Amino acid sequence: MNYCSSLQELPTSIGQLSALQNLHLNHYSSLQELPTSIGQLNALQNLHLLKCSKLQELPTSIGQLSTLQNLDLNDCSSLQELPTSIGQLTALQNLDLYNCSRLQELPTSIGQLKALQELNLSECLNLQKLPTSIGQLSALQNLDLNDCLNLQKLPTSIGQLTALQNLCLWGCSKLQELPTSIGQFSALQNLDLSYCSSLQELPTSIGQLSALQNLDLKHCSSLQELPTSIGQLSALQTLHSNNCLNLQKLPTSIGQLSALQNLDLNNCYRLQELPTSIGQLSAL
Repeated sequence: MNYCSSLQELPTSIGQLSALQNLHLNHYSSLQELPTSIGQLNALQNLHLLKCSKLQELPTSIGQLSTLQNLDLNDCSSLQELPTSIGQLTALQNLDLYNCSRLQELPTSIGQLKALQELNLSECLNLQKLPTSIGQLSALQNLDLNDCLNLQKLPTSIGQLTALQNLCLWGCSKLQELPTSIGQFSALQNLDLSYCSSLQELPTSIGQLSALQNLDLKHCSSLQELPTSIGQLSALQTLHSNNCLNLQKLPTSIGQLSALQNLDLNNCYRLQELPTSIGQLSAL
């Protein structure tokens, strides 16, 4: 049912499709709302609403979709909020809110999504904060906050995401600091902070990320130095610090990064010298 761009509403009778598992409503650019009866789709596993650009809200009844595993709201640029009932989607594994540009916050109930593995909030341009309850997402593996231009800080509770493997904060240009609690990310493999142009420092606790393999700091133009604790990242293979225009020095401890294979310091114009310990990077 994709690309029915003139369809403005769905019939109430859609709720009678008791065996329906997949509902694709992609590119319904005139669709403004979903009928309440959609909550009766007891077998629904996948709901795709990509580029439903006039959809402003979801019905409360969406919380009744107890078998829903994937909810795609990619490019629903008029969506202003999510209903509290979204927390009732106990089977939900993937929630895609890419470019929901009018979305300013997430409901506290989002923390009830115990099965959620992937949360995509990329280009949610008006998202200003994350709820404290996000730390309750015990199964979350991937959190993408790419280009959340108005996000200023992360809640301390984010450190409770012990299953998190990938955290992308690319282009969060108002983010000034990371909470100390990020050191609790025991499973984190990839941390992308590129183009976080207001980020002034990394917390000492970053050295506790024992599984971290890739750290991207390119174009962190306010970053002046790296903490000594960075030498504790025993699994780190790639460190990109290119175009860190104010980076003045590297800590001696960088020589302890025995797994490091790639180090990019291109266009770090204020960096005057490299520590002698860099010669210890035998895998480079």
